[in-house]
Amino acid sequence: QVQLVESGGGLVQPGGSLRLSCAASGSIFSINAMGWYRQAPGKERERIAAITVGGGSTYYVDSVKGRFTISRDNGKNTVYLQMNSLKPGDTAVYYCSASLKGRSFPSYPNYWGQGTQVTVSS
Repeated sequence: QVQLVESGGGLVQPGGSLRLSCAASGSIFSINAMGWYRQAPGKERERIAAITVGGGSTYYVDSVKGRFTISRDNGKNTVYLQMNSLKPGDTAVYYCSASLKGRSFPSYPNYWGQGTQVTVSS
């Protein structure tokens, strides 16, 4: 089992920045990749960024390329999502995810965090 705990959400003005953190615990040796999804009201959950824990390969959805950066600190078992130039359309609940070894990258996650709210509004 893998446990994921997110932090760092909140309210920010358009154009501002936030950094989300996701700390993993449990069977972390079994993780191949971690990532971030988001779900806005009335919309489906979408993958926005992912990173392999070993090789550092990354994935971004087009809507966040150039604005969001995913990174990892394997020593802390933590993945970060730096979000810059935030827009009202980025408002959503953001979920951390983890995918196990033996799966392609990126792949549908095996584990989810509880979610953290990000609201972009003036």
